Amino acid sequence: MLDKDRIYRIFISAAEPSADAHCAGLIIALQKSGYDIEFVGVGGPKMAQAGCKLLENTAARAAMIYKAFSQISHYYWLIKRVNDFLKSNKVDLVIVCDSPSFNFHVAKAARKTGIKTLFYVAPQLWAWAGWRIRKLRKYCDKLCCILPFEQGWFREKGVDATFVGNPLLDELQTDLRSLRRNYAYFEPINLRLALMPGSRAAEIDSLWQPMQQIALRIKEKYPAATFTTVAVDAKRKQVLQATQILGFECRYTIDSVSDTATSADFALVTSGSATLQVAAVGCPMVIMYQSSRILWHLVGRWLVKTKYLSLVNILAGRELVPEFMPYFSSIEPIVQKIEQLLEDREKLTQLSNELIKLAEPLAAKTARDEVARIVLEMLR
Repeated sequence: MLDKDRIYRIFISAAEPSADAHCAGLIIALQKSGYDIEFVGVGGPKMAQAGCKLLENTAARAAMIYKAFSQISHYYWLIKRVNDFLKSNKVDLVIVCDSPSFNFHVAKAARKTGIKTLFYVAPQLWAWAGWRIRKLRKYCDKLCCILPFEQGWFREKGVDATFVGNPLLDELQTDLRSLRRNYAYFEPINLRLALMPGSRAAEIDSLWQPMQQIALRIKEKYPAATFTTVAVDAKRKQVLQATQILGFECRYTIDSVSDTATSADFALVTSGSATLQVAAVGCPMVIMYQSSRILWHLVGRWLVKTKYLSLVNILAGRELVPEFMPYFSSIEPIVQKIEQLLEDREKLTQLSNELIKLAEPLAAKTARDEVARIVLEMLR
């Protein structure tokens, strides 16, 4: 039983903006528990605003830490700083969220100091890195899965895993079935197309220009079509606007993926977590991602163990929505597929309903509340 008169300290590690948002929600949920909990760790502005004392703003440096050779020294310095903090301070629980390349080091440091560790957002070892399961078993005391099938997969391999719902859908306070769409009277000439080039710099660099080119091709056929592009923050919005190509026009918003997709007839989405948010509001989509042709054929296609690469299709167990992954050069097949779907009202309606059905299990639980309950159990 938890002591109402005691102050508990939780160390949280989040290295990406998405993890920063997930952990901020968890902090807020734990603050409602009635227990006195102090939060400290590495993360971003949302965690700080929720009440976490940050040793480092990792969310702001996420792309640099993982993608730039020049940041390797900073990466090791930060790991050392976390190690030193855990050794010299009383910590009751460590929570690591996503980013296994970084957070395995944090979990290792916690294990060395005898602190229990909760992994929030299971690393996708089932997709490409099954050999790391031994490391996860060694450093993870409890694993919170955000995809339904992950619970069974990890439990079979000896990891104490629980499906907690998907934090991306925590804000959808509605019956998803009410969001189903009927395209019986849809006219593609009045198309509202949402473009979602992702939030990471590498995604924007590789996908934003071809997405604009695809939109321009669509507008040739449907001159009244309008486009909306969603950015995660003002900085990303400025980057998108600064790299707009000649002849392309759109509305730029700083909004949630779900709200943007709700207002659109169709979406062109970068592969990743955004696809689940688009699916949850029943918006038909095409998914794309960029990769080096050489690296994909030399390494990527041998590492990836799933038949499909997008989360939507992995969950469906089939190609529910068209995925162009990796997309290498020609936009022609993507344009053709979008135009084909836009002309098929029955298919659009069916797809909307199937996407809602796919997302319903993800939204059946409120992830932040489920994880908060597990955290309190671990503190006991």
